[in-house]
Amino acid sequence: MKNQKSLFVLLFCVTFQSCCPFLVDCEGDDFIDTASSYEPVFLNRAEFEKSVLVKNSLAIGTSGKIYVKDNLLFINELNQGFHVYDNADPENPKAIKFLEAPGSTDLAIRGKMIYINQATDLIAVEYNSGTNTASLTKRIPNTFPQLRSPDGFDAYDVPENSVIVDWKLKN
Repeated sequence: MKNQKSLFVLLFCVTFQSCCPFLVDCEGDDFIDTASSYEPVFLNRAEFEKSVLVKNSLAIGTSGKIYVKDNLLFINELNQGFHVYDNADPENPKAIKFLEAPGSTDLAIRGKMIYINQATDLIAVEYNSGTNTASLTKRIPNTFPQLRSPDGFDAYDVPENSVIVDWKLKN
């Protein structure tokens, strides 16, 4: 019985000590700063819902996922939208347009419909490759959780009727 108590006390001490680096600075008594190095970029819900646009092509900055459908190539510009390329000649794809959708990180295509996760919403966009236009056909709000910071933190104090569409490094 005494061995069980000693084992329990030892296990408890080891477990508690292993939490030390996450809770306090082990060389002092200060708590470790757990604040994000990034600050959220907000967009008013009304503006957010009108933000899906087709614009002239842009240079790729921070690329994300790539999707190929027929002769079109879609390259995600992380949290900004999608670069649309004519991929008829895969050796030499040509930039066509930029499908702006703030907060977007992924898409899927079925038939002529493009499904995009735009921050917290799931949207359906019909892209016409002949005229290079897009029309939003459906929006399902609050399908996804708010975007987390690149270092894994959630935003607190999100203004009412606002959506986090990106995170910027603090100065």
